[in-house]
Amino acid sequence: MAEPEAKPAAKAGTPQGIGSWVGMMVDVGLPWIAFTLVYGFSDHNLKLALIVAISAAAVVAVFRLVRRKPIASVIAGFIGVLISAWTAHHTGQAQDAFLPGILLNAGYGLVYLVTIVTRYPLFGLLYGVITQTWLSWRSDPDLFRGLNRVTIVFASQVAIRLIVMVPLYLAHNVDALGIAKIGLGLPFYAVTLWAAYAVLRNSMPPEKWDEVKDNFAHMLRGTKPDPDKQPEQQPENRA
Repeated sequence: MAEPEAKPAAKAGTPQGIGSWVGMMVDVGLPWIAFTLVYGFSDHNLKLALIVAISAAAVVAVFRLVRRKPIASVIAGFIGVLISAWTAHHTGQAQDAFLPGILLNAGYGLVYLVTIVTRYPLFGLLYGVITQTWLSWRSDPDLFRGLNRVTIVFASQVAIRLIVMVPLYLAHNVDALGIAKIGLGLPFYAVTLWAAYAVLRNSMPPEKWDEVKDNFAHMLRGTKPDPDKQPEQQPENRA
């Protein structure tokens, strides 16, 4: 009996690949939606809101495990919810559930800033590792400009989150923090990806775009491109 023909893996940028990514992002956001709703409608019952958030994260993880879906992002989100819940429970302040996320964004912002200032933008370093071309992108003015701009786009995303959430945290406005957490999650990240895509595409000539687009898609997915399809590495220009 003939073996059924294997289905090709979803390519980056295809509806199936995008749908999988969006699904994971939604799963990560569900515990925070649950926390915000329960805290708001339960007369600010912090303990109940934390229990519901942790339960939602656990259900999502089990659901993806049963369906044999990638759960790396869900596990990371579940651990994040546990840390946030422990922080809020330990201090007894509901706004502290958002403190780990604020500190994490501040850390990301610092990394972005340092790599931009030193002219080794983070997305350039990631691009070099994923494509195994290492620092050769620095000798390509178009590619360097594009990867630097993409890093600035993501740094701006983090800065906007901090600008919105830090004042709300200091004001102890838990309801607004929950809404901001959700709004600055998947919807805002989708806008950031669109902006990064537009910036990268407009930073280089059309003949180079196809290669870079494929490599950039692999970078966002955390996968490695086919080495046979990689162009011959050009030696870095030295002054």
